[in-house]
Amino acid sequence: MDPFLTIPFVIQRVKKETSDTVTLEISRPDDRVKTHSPAGSAFSFLPGQFNMLYVLGIGEIPVSISGDPNHPEKLFHTVRKVGAVSIALSLMEKGDRIGIRGPFGNPWPVNKAQGMDLLLMAGGIGLAPIRPVLYQVFPERDRYNRIGLLYGTRAPEDILYESEIKQWRSKFDLEVLVTVDRAAGDWKGNTGVVTTLISKVSFDPDRTLVMICGPEVMMRFSCLELQKKGVKPENIFVSMERNMKCSVGFCGHCQFGPWFVCKDGPIFSYDQVKDWIGKREI
Repeated sequence: MDPFLTIPFVIQRVKKETSDTVTLEISRPDDRVKTHSPAGSAFSFLPGQFNMLYVLGIGEIPVSISGDPNHPEKLFHTVRKVGAVSIALSLMEKGDRIGIRGPFGNPWPVNKAQGMDLLLMAGGIGLAPIRPVLYQVFPERDRYNRIGLLYGTRAPEDILYESEIKQWRSKFDLEVLVTVDRAAGDWKGNTGVVTTLISKVSFDPDRTLVMICGPEVMMRFSCLELQKKGVKPENIFVSMERNMKCSVGFCGHCQFGPWFVCKDGPIFSYDQVKDWIGKREI
């Protein structure tokens, strides 16, 4: 399939997550034309991949797929209002059409985590690219050892997927810890940056695979803290979703040291990017 071919999709539902973030439920229109994605069947995807979302007359942006890879007939994208395209997407209503190209990028190494402890760390909207990992591992839970989710946001009102987090917390085989930078109102949970949660979760550093998505400063300090705990750099993976424009490595806008994030990533092992992450000039 031509990677520059945009396919029409229809908005089925717009769910407000926070004051500046919405989740779009999208599906193919009834007059859909059969196409095939790089992943195989029509628009199937793997956790960690992203789509390019196009709004007619405004432009397109890369957005991680935040839904269930076992049910690709419904696509979910969580969007924060930070620019013209994301604002336009947040104003969409049921029945509106958008264009989609994708999926693009390499996935989280979910299969590599089998037989190991799996630790997921997310900051802010970084929980969106992490959520498909949980959807994939839940049906095959016996293939993994301990699973932990550490999630941090600016304030309680910025927590994504709040009702779903409550469901996850009710599972006996999943450890979920949430923290906020600024406590407010009746918040009685953890306060502080997400790295403060690492010491509160159980895992075997020699047999742990970590997946991290969030602001780069959060990912960098998380990687450093995890290494202090004994986790190997090659077992720490980060999502470097930054500055992507064309999605196929042509424009060079997302060049990151020797890598193109859209083509070589967005998922990298910390071992690959440790010499580049955190450098302000890149």
